[in-house]
Amino acid sequence: MTVAVLSIGSNIGDRLAHLQSVVDGLGSRVRAVSGVYRTAPWGGVEQQDFLNAVVIAEDPELDPIGWLLLGRQLETAAQRHRDLRWGPRTLDVDVITCGAEIRADPELTLPHPRAHERAFVLVPWLDVDPDATLAVAGATRRVRDLLAELDSAERDGVHRTESVLRT
Repeated sequence: MTVAVLSIGSNIGDRLAHLQSVVDGLGSRVRAVSGVYRTAPWGGVEQQDFLNAVVIAEDPELDPIGWLLLGRQLETAAQRHRDLRWGPRTLDVDVITCGAEIRADPELTLPHPRAHERAFVLVPWLDVDPDATLAVAGATRRVRDLLAELDSAERDGVHRTESVLRT
């Protein structure tokens, strides 16, 4: 059984509808969906705030590359364009973890190499899995501890909204 943790975000167009399209596209694979959070953009490019969430999904047929390709299909369906690194986007689907898989290749690095630095990933992840762990630099760490180690401005920049993604 392959369980994936997916971080989803949008800051162009109907942001909530773009996030909902991921949940809809994953269908019966969805095991849990976090609340929806508003966060400032990450990476230094001037743009609108993001809506972010985390989805835990499961599919015995998908390996890590399968999850990556499915995420890209969902991005394409939302008319995602990859013009500017960390730039605005209709939809971003990042594979954060895929089971205990450790992988470092040009196509996909697992766990996601910067997930431990991003409160917009860690906060919603804790919504759906309060006991979550993440491998960082070869050591398994509690996501709760990683979040606590972030700068307070990073943590305080993640704001829960009243929006809900329907499963």
